[in-house]
Amino acid sequence: MGALIGGIIAVIIGILGIVNWWELFVKGLKAAVPFFILLVGVIAIAAGISDIKDRIEERKEKEKEKQEAEKTQQAEQK
Repeated sequence: MGALIGGIIAVIIGILGIVNWWELFVKGLKAAVPFFILLVGVIAIAAGISDIKDRIEERKEKEKEKQEAEKTQQAEQK
Protein backbone atom coordinates (compact mmCIF):
# COMPACT_ATOMS: atom_id res chain seq x y z
CA MET A 1 0.00 0.00 0.00
CA GLY A 2 2.89 2.33 0.79
CA ALA A 3 4.44 1.73 -2.62
CA LEU A 4 1.17 2.67 -4.31
CA ILE A 5 0.88 5.93 -2.38
CA GLY A 6 4.57 6.71 -2.96
CA GLY A 7 4.14 6.00 -6.66
CA ILE A 8 1.14 8.30 -6.94
CA ILE A 9 3.01 11.08 -5.15
CA ALA A 10 6.05 10.60 -7.42
CA VAL A 11 3.88 10.79 -10.55
CA ILE A 12 2.19 13.99 -9.35
CA ILE A 13 5.51 15.63 -8.47
CA GLY A 14 6.96 14.48 -11.81
CA ILE A 15 4.07 15.97 -13.78
CA LEU A 16 4.32 19.25 -11.85
CA GLY A 17 8.06 19.33 -12.46
CA ILE A 18 7.67 18.79 -16.19
CA VAL A 19 4.97 21.48 -16.41
CA ASN A 20 6.94 24.04 -14.35
CA TRP A 21 10.29 23.39 -16.03
CA TRP A 22 9.12 22.47 -19.54
CA GLU A 23 11.93 24.39 -21.28
CA LEU A 24 14.60 22.66 -19.21
CA PHE A 25 12.90 19.32 -19.81
CA VAL A 26 13.03 19.87 -23.58
CA LYS A 27 16.70 20.93 -23.38
CA GLY A 28 17.43 17.77 -21.41
CA LEU A 29 15.75 15.66 -24.06
CA LYS A 30 17.70 17.45 -26.78
CA ALA A 31 20.88 16.49 -24.97
CA ALA A 32 19.91 12.98 -23.92
CA VAL A 33 18.24 11.60 -27.04
CA PRO A 34 21.30 11.82 -29.38
CA PHE A 35 23.47 10.29 -26.66
CA PHE A 36 21.13 7.33 -26.23
CA ILE A 37 20.84 6.87 -29.99
CA LEU A 38 24.64 6.79 -30.16
CA LEU A 39 24.79 4.32 -27.29
CA VAL A 40 22.22 2.02 -28.90
CA GLY A 41 24.11 2.22 -32.20
CA VAL A 42 27.38 1.17 -30.56
CA ILE A 43 25.64 -1.73 -28.82
CA ALA A 44 24.07 -2.82 -32.13
CA ILE A 45 27.45 -2.72 -33.87
CA ALA A 46 29.02 -4.81 -31.10
CA ALA A 47 26.18 -7.32 -31.33
CA GLY A 48 26.57 -7.53 -35.11
CA ILE A 49 30.31 -8.11 -34.88
CA SER A 50 29.78 -10.78 -32.24
CA ASP A 51 27.19 -12.49 -34.45
CA ILE A 52 29.57 -12.50 -37.43
CA LYS A 53 32.35 -14.00 -35.27
CA ASP A 54 29.97 -16.70 -34.01
CA ARG A 55 28.96 -17.61 -37.57
CA ILE A 56 32.59 -17.86 -38.68
CA GLU A 57 33.42 -20.07 -35.68
CA GLU A 58 30.39 -22.26 -36.41
CA ARG A 59 31.49 -22.73 -40.03
CA LYS A 60 34.99 -23.68 -38.89
CA GLU A 61 33.58 -26.26 -36.48
CA LYS A 62 31.32 -27.76 -39.17
CA GLU A 63 34.25 -28.03 -41.59
CA LYS A 64 36.38 -29.66 -38.91
CA GLU A 65 33.61 -32.17 -38.08
CA LYS A 66 33.16 -32.90 -41.79
CA GLN A 67 36.89 -33.54 -42.24
CA GLU A 68 36.97 -35.80 -39.17
CA ALA A 69 33.98 -37.74 -40.47
CA GLU A 70 35.69 -38.20 -43.84
CA LYS A 71 38.88 -39.41 -42.15
CA THR A 72 36.88 -41.86 -40.03
CA GLN A 73 35.02 -43.12 -43.08
CA GLN A 74 38.27 -43.59 -45.03
CA ALA A 75 39.83 -45.44 -42.10
CA GLU A 76 36.83 -47.78 -41.92
CA GLN A 77 37.07 -48.56 -45.63
CA LYS A 78 40.68 -49.68 -45.30
